[in-house]
Amino acid sequence: MSNCRLLISYAHPDDESFGLGGLISKYVAEGVEVSLICATNGDVGTVRPEFLNGYNSVAELRLAELECAAEKLKLKHVVKLGYRDSGMMGSETSNAPECLWQAPVEEVTKRVVEVIRDLKPQVVITFNQYGGYGHPDHIAIQRATTQAFPLAGDATYITGQSTYTPQKLYYSGISTRQIRAGIALTRLRGQDPRHLGRNKDFDLVAILDHVEPAHTTIDIRKYFAAWDEASACHASQLGGGGPRFPLWLRRVISPYQSFTRIYPKPASNRVDEHDFFQNVHIDEPVTT
Repeated sequence: MSNCRLLISYAHPDDESFGLGGLISKYVAEGVEVSLICATNGDVGTVRPEFLNGYNSVAELRLAELECAAEKLKLKHVVKLGYRDSGMMGSETSNAPECLWQAPVEEVTKRVVEVIRDLKPQVVITFNQYGGYGHPDHIAIQRATTQAFPLAGDATYITGQSTYTPQKLYYSGISTRQIRAGIALTRLRGQDPRHLGRNKDFDLVAILDHVEPAHTTIDIRKYFAAWDEASACHASQLGGGGPRFPLWLRRVISPYQSFTRIYPKPASNRVDEHDFFQNVHIDEPVTT
């Protein structure tokens, strides 16, 4: 797969590892250049005091953890947009003028267009319309990336760069089977699936309600160990701990990751491919 280039446009340090660590490891192992946009510095992430030893701020810690993960995953480029983390929807931090949620979408879109024109990925991945679990930063970067995708090849959209037209746009998917299992398990434990997490603002039912159709499934069974290694870099966000099923069982339970193909638009809402680079024209390598 030489000269294949994949760009992931996500919001926080840890999104890349927690969400796509196995998938990134798979494509890098196959020779794909995988790059990342990280839109925020993760400033609002909850961090226990001991993790801040040696760091001047939560943002400094979170970005150091991102560097660790990027090295483990062998990312080709990591582009940090530097916005402030917004926190969850409706929180006080989501009203801060410097946070991503408050940034004009045209501004963020232009910055994503610049990255696409610079790195020239054939394939782009971002969050679904609900931002996975309703996080405002996820929604903000999803909107900007979706708008940037066609604009990157539009000669009337001026950034001082040559145009470049990416070929495929995907939204990351979530397994409905796993969500339903999670809802059932939380109810068995006497918990409310609409109010989970440290701040009780994680809503499994809303996540299920906003799942989008799957058109692409990728086999990531061989890459769970690499996934765990990258996730462990984000120790302040509990990436290095917590209960996990054995690797063999995880390979049985969730051997694939699913994605919604936004462009080219599928003929029907069914799985019709198992590789992002299927039907992609592979051009010359890019020197950056």
